[in-house]
Amino acid sequence: MSFLFPSFLWGLLAVSVPIAVHIFNFRRTKKVFFTNVAFLKAVETQTRSIRQIKHWLIMAARILAIACLAFAFSQPFLPAESNMAVDRRGITSLYLDNSLSMESELNNKRYLDIATGRLGELLGVFKNAASLQLVTNDFSAQEQGLYPSEKLRDRLTTIGLSATPRTLEQVYKRQQNLMARHAHSGKNQLFWFSDFQKSTAGNLSELKTDSTNQIFMVPVQADAEKNVFVDSAWLNTPFIRELQNNILFVKVSNSGSRQARNVVLRLSLDNTQASTASVNVPANGSATAKFNFNLKGKGYKKGQITFDDFPVTFDNEYYFVLNASPLIRILHIYGQKSEGSYVENVFANDSLFSLQSYSAQNVDPGLIKNSDLVVLEGVNQLSGTLPQDLQDFVRKGGSLAVVPPATPAAESYGRFLSALGINGLTSEKAPAALPLAVPDRNNPFFSDVFEESVRQEMNLNLPSATTVWSWAKAGQPLLSLRSGQTYLSQVMAGSGKTYLFAAPLAQEYGNLAQHAIFVPVMYKIAASSVRQQRTSYTFDENPISLHINQVKPNAVYKLRKNKTEIIPVQRMSGNQLLLEIPQGDQLGEGLSAGYFELLLDNKVEQIIALNHNHAESKLQYYSPDELRAAFSGRKNIQVFDRIDDDAFSTAFQQQNMGTSLWKYFLYGALFFLLVEIGLVRFMK
Repeated sequence: MSFLFPSFLWGLLAVSVPIAVHIFNFRRTKKVFFTNVAFLKAVETQTRSIRQIKHWLIMAARILAIACLAFAFSQPFLPAESNMAVDRRGITSLYLDNSLSMESELNNKRYLDIATGRLGELLGVFKNAASLQLVTNDFSAQEQGLYPSEKLRDRLTTIGLSATPRTLEQVYKRQQNLMARHAHSGKNQLFWFSDFQKSTAGNLSELKTDSTNQIFMVPVQADAEKNVFVDSAWLNTPFIRELQNNILFVKVSNSGSRQARNVVLRLSLDNTQASTASVNVPANGSATAKFNFNLKGKGYKKGQITFDDFPVTFDNEYYFVLNASPLIRILHIYGQKSEGSYVENVFANDSLFSLQSYSAQNVDPGLIKNSDLVVLEGVNQLSGTLPQDLQDFVRKGGSLAVVPPATPAAESYGRFLSALGINGLTSEKAPAALPLAVPDRNNPFFSDVFEESVRQEMNLNLPSATTVWSWAKAGQPLLSLRSGQTYLSQVMAGSGKTYLFAAPLAQEYGNLAQHAIFVPVMYKIAASSVRQQRTSYTFDENPISLHINQVKPNAVYKLRKNKTEIIPVQRMSGNQLLLEIPQGDQLGEGLSAGYFELLLDNKVEQIIALNHNHAESKLQYYSPDELRAAFSGRKNIQVFDRIDDDAFSTAFQQQNMGTSLWKYFLYGALFFLLVEIGLVRFMK
């Protein structure tokens, strides 16, 4: 038998009080006079013997009552069966995993409800403890104190699902930091009630724990048959134009062990259903759904993919935003302008384009950074910072179209273009004009350029050109001469594109600029220059990067969803705004998925969509055996089997806390007090 508070055993010294009282009472004598002394002598002898027995019994009852009280206050208990017995003098820190994956069900009950019930039963075991702590994924301020069990039991009724997943390492550090604020003499014990999801638990081999603390892992899980979620969505082309057919691809994944058949996906745009698609998603696999849709009007369109999938429903919605017909910013840098002003005539008459023209000697580098497409036309010599600015612009995702001058400086352009992946540039004017070859109509660049009737014709009336330079094959040739020489080539460099023409646009070097094919080719180059739209972001993608058209110094951006406004941590990097989305512990409560408006001076600049992390949707768990294997050799960690039955708290108490005996000694004290009363009253 062991004692929780052995210092109370000093109370056993109090048994000396009844002993002293009874000893002095035994030595006291009292004379009684009677008329017939001979007759009373025998009676007196008999009464004194019985009275001594009575006094000894009363003294024994009082001694035992006091001893039982002393033992009761020292809280004796039989040692536990396990060698990981709980130290009741330390801090007991309880972690309840309330991540979204705890919405899964076992026997028609949510994991969160099961864990909450078992944790409530465990609080009953610690009902006399005052050093209890409850931690959830919210990491809220109210978790920092120590509370009695009843206080925590009341809080259990208010805990809901949290959109912020935590790794086991983060949970352990949180509990350690909170316990370090309170000085206690005993060892601490940590309880983890979780489904131990593999995608969010982190690397178990890197989890370092203090061997002086006991850790009890309580898995709450079942085998997930299926869970369908949207993994990602992307557009067929980066440019969306209103009143035209557009294609959206949606990747749907299944994290379960059973195939999901005929999953009906619904596409909604601005709260109006636009299309549907049905897919079969294999077990532990994915499938791609295709949606055709049209948009009316320019600007940001709120899109949503919805479907029905039970019992896990938190990931049955996927939010995204489309920017219809965005303004394409074109910067025209010229040295030798063509007489027909062909570039200006192509882009100046369409509201879809914003065109600015500057001489190569007067162009502002800031204009290059804020453009989608730069057309470099007829510049004889590249000088100053212009080559470096253009190279940086392309590598960061911009598009550059290079139209050569009549007499290009091959050495200057050779160095410039080699940095963009185009080598072997030679400057030599062709002796005569040659017609262009028929373009490859299967090339995605020429999709929707030729009508179906024209597609069937083998001979097209194509323009001719007199080239002024040539280069080694690089990238993808879009237009070629019938001699095989490349006339227009598209080359990738970094995340941007370079379009290189072989001849000037002036009429003396060919009639491409006057031909009907020139306009769709330039439109395609401009449309392809629009950077690929990010349709959505995730909360854990910190920081998220947003492109800002007009950068203002010392600007402070806000995010607004409905009536909630937040000012995230932000910084500018060029024309990229980097935002750090606050987590649940930074807000008091987490943000829900949906649409957020980016505000500057109370004006909506952009609309973005934020979704929850896909890791929560992948319902694979560490089994109890896997957890034991991962922490094998660590004697301070105990893993329970699944807590499907109602005997968890009883089994835990017997195995790890022993059998408490204080109430039996309290009953014993009351019993001996009653015995004393009976002896005094009824024993004559």
